[in-house]
Amino acid sequence: ILGGGFTGAAVAWHLARQSSRPLITVIEPRAFLGGGLAYSSEEPSHRVNVPASRMSLSPDEPEHFWRWLAHDGEAERDPDAVWSNGDIFPRRQVFGRYVAEHLGPYIETGAIRHVRDHASGVKRDGGGWIVVTSGQPIAADMVVLAMTHPSPDVPAALGPIADAGGFVADVYRADALDSIAPQASVLIVGSGLTSADTVAELDRRGHRGRILAVSRHGLRSRGHPQMRGEPFGDFTSRPATTSLALLERVRSTLAAADTDGVNWQSVFDQLRLQGPAIWSALALDERTRLVRRLRAFWDVHRFRIAPQVEAVLDRRHAEGTFDNIAASLVASNDDGDDLAVTLRRRGQRQFETMHFDAVINTTGPAHGKALHANPALRSLADAGLIRIDRHGLGIETAPDSRAVGPEGKPLDGLFVAGPLARGTFGELMGLPEVARHAQTVASQVEAQLGAPSAIAVAR
Repeated sequence: ILGGGFTGAAVAWHLARQSSRPLITVIEPRAFLGGGLAYSSEEPSHRVNVPASRMSLSPDEPEHFWRWLAHDGEAERDPDAVWSNGDIFPRRQVFGRYVAEHLGPYIETGAIRHVRDHASGVKRDGGGWIVVTSGQPIAADMVVLAMTHPSPDVPAALGPIADAGGFVADVYRADALDSIAPQASVLIVGSGLTSADTVAELDRRGHRGRILAVSRHGLRSRGHPQMRGEPFGDFTSRPATTSLALLERVRSTLAAADTDGVNWQSVFDQLRLQGPAIWSALALDERTRLVRRLRAFWDVHRFRIAPQVEAVLDRRHAEGTFDNIAASLVASNDDGDDLAVTLRRRGQRQFETMHFDAVINTTGPAHGKALHANPALRSLADAGLIRIDRHGLGIETAPDSRAVGPEGKPLDGLFVAGPLARGTFGELMGLPEVARHAQTVASQVEAQLGAPSAIAVAR
């Protein structure tokens, strides 16, 4: 596993609880395991975007985190976490603390060893593996790749301002928004979860200037229903075999839900639950077509924003200080006093140049370049041991979660967990799905352990 964020921590936790009790080494530069990029943020406005009652290290106990919250008293310390319908959306760092606390006992006993370092390479060593770090190399019988999300690419049109003082290439950097003045005009490139979080953080910091979010489709992440219902629909009894048939099935199910007074979110909850079966029923070309044509629409309905964040966006829009448009970027330049960005609105031919004090890139992780951006993955790719999946989502992975190596055969002792395996398993971005896959990977590793072995979890 390369990664000590939620995916790597979850795999390590499940392994430490299983019968063989292997020696588990987690290589993660952060101070604690389980936080990763998503759940180590100290920004108060960054909240989990799934109700606490549906977040858990243990997929078989969906209220595991919710019960921990009740015992920990976090809801009393942060009353804004409790929404009007009773659902709890705590700050992200709280979930990271929950994961870290559950790994703590295993770290204390030595069942899990946390090495604060980066993995710079992975290579075969006879029947095992060597993980290269800045310190001593680590020998392992098995390695699990559970990488963090790669940093977003800077769109080509923004290349001319990439080094400008008002350009923010990576909003996850701790000081990314520090230089943005309260009345600054801001362009946010992207309109998904990260974009919404950026608006909420700017607002929390006292920003009251104009904010414009731009994306190709102009689709804003949707919110949660006031009252949650049970998943609705059936997509597996006669699974669609083409992306068009699946789209028609979704539309007809949404119409049936509306007739029955069921919210659309319940339909998408069912799509999530039945996602692996839906994905596996599609031919490879149909999966690629689905990703290319419908991914943006799926993402904004599937990855909903916390209601606290949605309320900020709605308020700012009503005040006239936030808008979201569909447009493509054409060019940019640094005028000295501000940043000029030329764009073309969707459905129009003419170009439009707008001026901003700051431009923030929130285009999302560059999953397609993960094998080049991460040195450990690059070392495996250069050796011909792993390759990008045909959909450009991550690493090609076998159904048993092993990486597919030379000649299309799964590699013994090299597993892929979490989002990098979604080309094979479909929906592997939401926490419930990642938790389930982490449990599955741990079980696959356990099944291959003939005797206690060393497993390296690296970043």
